[in-house]
Amino acid sequence: MTTSERNFARRIDLTSLQLFVAVCELGSIGRAAEREFIAASAISKRLSDLEATLGTTLLYRHARGVDLTPAGESLLHHARSVLYSLEKMQGELSEYADGVRGHVRVHANISAIVQFLPEDLGVFTRAHEAIKIDLEEHLSSEVIRAVQEGAADLGVCHVAGGAGELQSLSYRHDRLALIVPTGHALASHGAVDFIDSLDFDHVGLHTNSSIYVAMHEAALGAGRSVKLRIHVTGLDAMCRMIENGLGIGVMPQRAFELMQNGIGRGLVSVTLNDAWAAREIRLVARDFSTLPVAARTLVNHLHAAADSADPARPAQVHPAEGTAPLAARAA
Repeated sequence: MTTSERNFARRIDLTSLQLFVAVCELGSIGRAAEREFIAASAISKRLSDLEATLGTTLLYRHARGVDLTPAGESLLHHARSVLYSLEKMQGELSEYADGVRGHVRVHANISAIVQFLPEDLGVFTRAHEAIKIDLEEHLSSEVIRAVQEGAADLGVCHVAGGAGELQSLSYRHDRLALIVPTGHALASHGAVDFIDSLDFDHVGLHTNSSIYVAMHEAALGAGRSVKLRIHVTGLDAMCRMIENGLGIGVMPQRAFELMQNGIGRGLVSVTLNDAWAAREIRLVARDFSTLPVAARTLVNHLHAAADSADPARPAQVHPAEGTAPLAARAA
C-alpha cells in the first residue's frame, strides 16, 4: 500500500460509511436517522464530511429525500463490500473466542467435491476438530480467480488454462468417460474416441466448465461441433437427463461410479481414448509458505492423501518443509 493509499484509508470513517449505506437503502436521511438512533443533523454532517474527504458529491438532496450521484453509486458498492468484509472478519474472529483455532476458506470444482474431498476432509476434521473449513463449489476458472483475489485461501481444481502467478501442488488424477444409456449404440464399446460421440446429442455442463471446454476444443480440432441439447449444473442432473433419453454426456469415471448406487443404474460408462480425458486436479494458493498454520495443515493433509492414493506418484516436497512449491501448470 502506497503512502497516498494509507492516508486515504485513514481519512475514511467506517461509521460514516455505515450511515451512508443506511441513507442509500432508505432513500432519506430522516428515516436513516430513525433506524440508526442518531440525529438527522449528525448524519447530514457526516455525509458532508465524507463528500469533502472524497472531493465529490455523493447524493442529490431534494424535498422527497436523496438520490445517488454516479460517484455515490460507486461508493455504495464499495461500502457494502467493506462492511460485509468487516462482518465476516468479526464472525471468523469470534470463532477463535469460542475455541476454534483455525479457519480455512476452500473453493473447489465439482469434480474434486464429488470424487475426493468428502473422504479427505472428513478424515481431516476428525483429526483437527478445532479447525473450521468453509467449502464452496465453483468452476475451475472461478476457483483460480477467487484465490488470486484473496476470496479463498486454497483452491482445488483443474488448471488446464494456467493459474497465472499462483503456486500449485498435485492433488489427485481423474479420467473422463462417456456416459450412455445401456441400450445406446456406443454402450457395447469398451473404449471410443470422443469424435465417435459427436453424431449424438449431448447433455453438457456449464460452457465455462473445464469438461465442456475440453469437449469443445476436441470437436473443433476435428472440424466438428458438439450437439449440445441441454446444459445442467451438476453431475447427478446429467445422469438423470441421460437416463431419460436426452443425450449422452462426459463426466469423471469415478464420479459416475460413486453415483451409480443412487442414480444412473440404467447407464454405462465407456472409456475415452483421448489424451485430454486423463486430467490432474491440483491444490492452488497464492503462496503455500505464507498460508496460515491451519491452511498449511490442510494442504499437508490433502497432499499426503494424494500420495497414499497414488503411491507410484513421484514424491514432492511440500513448501512448508522448506522447498518452493511447483509452479502452476496445465493439467
